[in-house]
Amino acid sequence: MSHKYDVIWSYVAEDDLRNIIEYIAEDNPDNASKVFKKIKQKVSSLYILPERGRIVQELRDQGILQYRELMISPWRVIYRISGKSASVLSILDSRQNIEDLLLKRLINSKL
Repeated sequence: MSHKYDVIWSYVAEDDLRNIIEYIAEDNPDNASKVFKKIKQKVSSLYILPERGRIVQELRDQGILQYRELMISPWRVIYRISGKSASVLSILDSRQNIEDLLLKRLINSKL
């Protein structure tokens, strides 16, 4: 029997998704709806088997192994498994330099 995990969205990930959908909707509201459903459906699948996502390559190269990602081209959904939860942390555009995006977020984050 498969394990069941809680899927928890961070505020940052929710903002990322909102920004993606709003940007797409400016030109194509129908496509924005399809993208929203596709991302939500794929992320919801973490409920059953969150380990299937690959370790984030840029972080693996630095010895950081606890972050995984789902690819929903062209986006990368970054998440972390902790106990019985999969926490969705961010949705990033894979066409951009991920290391720069993550560094910018760390610098701009409030503790």
